[in-house]
Order: sequence, then structure tokens, then C-alpha cells
Amino acid sequence: MQSRQYFVYIMASLTGTLYIGVTNDLQKRVYQHKNNLVEGFTKRYQCHKLIYFEETSDVESAIAREKQLKRWNRAKKEFLIKTINPHWKDLNKDWIL
Repeated sequence: MQSRQYFVYIMASLTGTLYIGVTNDLQKRVYQHKNNLVEGFTKRYQCHKLIYFEETSDVESAIAREKQLKRWNRAKKEFLIKTINPHWKDLNKDWIL
């Protein structure tokens, strides 16, 4: 039996607004955000750039991590992002969606 994968991810707007979410299909979710198919925060603030993500096979730990990251201050979030993406490049720009 194949284990399911879950992702905690951070999207950013061109002005630097951050959105943190969790999903079991990162490519589909990013597509939805980029095309404004999801009502709410990411559509309102145009958070269309995937700048960070983590993967786990445990849904409870993914949800706990999402909540943890949401409690962090801006500087701590930026430090985390820069550990894997120092220039805040769109990590999904080469995906075929």
C-alpha cells in the first residue's frame, strides 16, 4: 500500500504577502491559487507564487506544521523560506499544469 503525501506550502504575492496552506495535491492546489479558482485570501491578495513547501506522509503532522508556521512572526517565516529558496523564485514555474 502506497502512503499518501501531504504538503505544507507557502504562496506569496508580488508585494510579499504570504499564505500558508496544506494539501495532498500540491500541483493541483498551486494551479487553483494561480488561476484564482479558490475564493478567499490567495485570490484577494494575489498570492500566486509558490515559494516554499515541505512534504510528509502524515496528515496530522502536516496540519500541525501548518498551524506552527502560521504562528511564526514574519522574520522567522522569511528565514525558513530563504533556507531553500533565497531569491523567492516561483518553485513551480517548470511544472506542466
